[in-house]
Amino acid sequence: MIYIRSLIFQIFFYLCAGCLALLALPTLILPFWAISFLSRIWSRTNFWLLRVLNGLTYRIEGTETLPSQPVIFASKHQSAWDTMIFPLILGNPAIILKKELHLIPFYGWYAKKYGTIGIDRSGGAAALRAMLRDARAAIENGRSIVVFPEGTRTEPGEIKTYQSGVAALYKDLGVPVVPVALNSGLFWARRSILRKPGTITLRFLDAIPPGIKRGDFMARLESDIETAQKELVGQSDAAIPAKAAPE
Repeated sequence: MIYIRSLIFQIFFYLCAGCLALLALPTLILPFWAISFLSRIWSRTNFWLLRVLNGLTYRIEGTETLPSQPVIFASKHQSAWDTMIFPLILGNPAIILKKELHLIPFYGWYAKKYGTIGIDRSGGAAALRAMLRDARAAIENGRSIVVFPEGTRTEPGEIKTYQSGVAALYKDLGVPVVPVALNSGLFWARRSILRKPGTITLRFLDAIPPGIKRGDFMARLESDIETAQKELVGQSDAAIPAKAAPE
């Protein structure tokens, strides 16, 4: 039954994506509010489908401690679910993603219009400078930044190397970094059609203030996120998915 419900969700997911991609083309020439509204429709539609078809809901923890100023949200990344939740709950953040995604027809057009920041992972110092420039512009415009420090999706319980880009953002922007832990991969695993019933938890952790030395910052960021990750994965009733093939 879970497989059938998951398959139905996938069908509706792609049907909605196709219809919305065509109907929303005018947002590409309209002011920013239009693409912002579109992103919320997209997120709410998918979360409604997940709840109705798959019995999958979510809860957000730690919002009471969030700074009022624009910050850097450094989040674990386990699922496509993650990229849909942040525009809905954070008020138009600038999400950092791999530049190749901007080349995908329709998706890339809307992502660029929304103000996502593309990073060329093979571009070296020039790519880093471009990312920092775009991130500064976003912060100056009152938008927070969302970055995935490991640079890719991971499986529940998996730890990959935290990339230096998050440290560069922390030093250059001079704003707090809010670590984010979640367990979305237990219910919406990468390379799997299954959407398991349950409750995804996303937890905002205590903000790391600016001014900490690079090494100490990176150690604290990883420790805070991974400690919370173990708790979220451990308290969930969902089984950890089988290890996927390496990329």
